[in-house]
Amino acid sequence: MHASDKMAENLQAVLVDLIDLHLQGKQAHWNILGTNFRDLHLQLDEIVDAAREFADDTAERMRALYLVPDGRSATVAAGSHLDAFPDGEITTHDAIDQITLRLYQATGTMRDVHDEVDEEDPTTADLLHGFIERLEQLAWMVSAENRAPRTPLAAAVTSQTAEASAHA
Repeated sequence: MHASDKMAENLQAVLVDLIDLHLQGKQAHWNILGTNFRDLHLQLDEIVDAAREFADDTAERMRALYLVPDGRSATVAAGSHLDAFPDGEITTHDAIDQITLRLYQATGTMRDVHDEVDEEDPTTADLLHGFIERLEQLAWMVSAENRAPRTPLAAAVTSQTAEASAHA
């Protein structure tokens, strides 16, 4: 199968977000300080590993469809739908909100392109289903650190994160 230009555009959007998620996850991993440092440090590696694996799966699926993935740093910086991660040190509490937001931004892109991808190639849409399921699970797990029992996500995170999670 030779995929359309629209499929290339959609999968490229997913790819750059996943690469950026991987990079931002490492930025957080290196610069967090505070309560539950070690747990979050390890959990960020889990998020980074998932993002890296899903980026590779996306790029390889693109090649299987005779599309050309572009993971160069300039392309990622220009095309990512994720907010830029703050520079410098960051508290574990703030990093949790920042990473949760980016997880939901990445899955938001996947949800935005899903129907067009599914219409052209249901097999590729199945990949997106798996990515969304795992990344939203990771968002739930990491965001739980800042929540209390019976506290809705919207009350425990920034309004921007709550809005991004509404797509989930």
